[in-house]
Amino acid sequence: MNHQEILTKAESGIGLTVEEIKIYQSLVKPVRHVYGKYGTLAKKYLEEENPAKYWSIEDLPEYLHGVDAEADRMWSVLYEKLSVSDRFRKTGDFLHDLCVEEEKRRIIEEEILNEIVYRR
Repeated sequence: MNHQEILTKAESGIGLTVEEIKIYQSLVKPVRHVYGKYGTLAKKYLEEENPAKYWSIEDLPEYLHGVDAEADRMWSVLYEKLSVSDRFRKTGDFLHDLCVEEEKRRIIEEEILNEIVYRR
């Protein structure tokens, strides 16, 4: 049996033999989705804390890529908003400015986790 016949047989739902399954698996590679930081955190959170929702999401890769995109937008908006605040202005002192940047990062990350990753 040639490769095209095996693919046609698998797509039609007809049972495959063990040898045909091995050939089919070599022909059709699984799609591996790569998510960003927040998409990965959302996936892990759903798997562990809300498996019913995890299994009920119709298009999980699209959902998780949406989490990443929304988190990126939120990061940009919050960074700009915090950067104009007097509390987070740079002074020229390296250590102070480093602490200021770390504080901004911590605040933004906490907001993203609470509003996007854990609430969706």
